[in-house]
Amino acid sequence: MSDRVRSIRSATPTVAGKQTAEDALQTLLDGFQRFRTEVFPEQRELFSKLARQQSPRAMFITCADSRIVPELITQSDPGSLFVTRNVGNVVPPYGQMNGGVSTAIEYAVMGLGVQHIIICGHSDCGAMKAVLAPDTIERMPTVKAWLRHAEVAKTVVADNCGCADHTTLGVLTEENVVAQLDHLRTHPSVAARLASGQLFIHGWVYDIENCTIQAYDAERGEFLPLDGETAPNASPRARYLAS
Repeated sequence: MSDRVRSIRSATPTVAGKQTAEDALQTLLDGFQRFRTEVFPEQRELFSKLARQQSPRAMFITCADSRIVPELITQSDPGSLFVTRNVGNVVPPYGQMNGGVSTAIEYAVMGLGVQHIIICGHSDCGAMKAVLAPDTIERMPTVKAWLRHAEVAKTVVADNCGCADHTTLGVLTEENVVAQLDHLRTHPSVAARLASGQLFIHGWVYDIENCTIQAYDAERGEFLPLDGETAPNASPRARYLAS
């Protein structure tokens, strides 16, 4: 056992029903060993190609929630998705916070030439619960500041929804995806390629328990089932033909 693992174990008390810090780390190490000895050899050719370049088909912006695994949900191989994750699947409007999300979007569009950007919210989202109950994050100032980017969705729901309390979280989750799609369109690289029809944007809400996705249809202004046959489109109509 390494000194680092020993120090983690000694500093962390055992919690009933939960892994110790040592056990949690060991689970990760065991997982890597299984990947290295069982999975990697079967895909050695793929990883050899990925070692020199990437050409993802889509960018996937989703929540940092541990239950959401984009590659698993979409059954995508390594190298197929350019993934960005943050609390609440937020996209700050261009110019307000040119940080990691904005940088990733610009690079995905201009550097990698992705054809699709998907913003994916999900059921039972802790970030959306916090938006509804801001007192729960009073001691988390950076989380509170970050989630101001979802305030527009909260206002839309409060002023227009008229829904019962038990449905408010679901409606807010959908409205937050719509709000972040609006923010996404303020990014110059995105706006330019949307206008020329070289880029398409999508808004999804994934239901963890039922394995369903509702996708936003901009023309109809509503979320529709993503059933594998129809693909609701959140993109505005292209105004210029790409040369």
